[in-house]
Amino acid sequence: MNTLGLAAVAIYAGLNSAVLIWLAVQTGRIRNQEKVFMGDGGNARMIRVMRGHANAIEFIPITLICMTLAALLGTSAPIIHGLGIMLTAGRILHALHFTAGDAPGWQRFGGTGLSFLAMAGAAIAAVVSGVMVMGV
Repeated sequence: MNTLGLAAVAIYAGLNSAVLIWLAVQTGRIRNQEKVFMGDGGNARMIRVMRGHANAIEFIPITLICMTLAALLGTSAPIIHGLGIMLTAGRILHALHFTAGDAPGWQRFGGTGLSFLAMAGAAIAAVVSGVMVMGV
């Protein structure tokens, strides 16, 4: 078993869970500030923070699933760490952009780019590892 690879995935699963918790708290804080207690209320600030939270939910789980499968099938810990660092840094940058009232565009672009690279890399690692194990 690739214990080091799985340990790496565990680290990034925990860190990205912390990002999701932080986003949930920020969403609740802004919901309270803006007095929007259901949905987005047509409030631009609420829509923004909710979209940032939803985007994290779209990226984090599938990337971690692919990283886990890749690790289980033998992808090395350094590769898993590289993917995890990209995912985590990307999600933090993206979250900072969407929770701020006015944030620089590079945060969104950089966060999305790093997250996308991590997702694509994890998907490739999972496919390549699966093909190698099957001997195809």
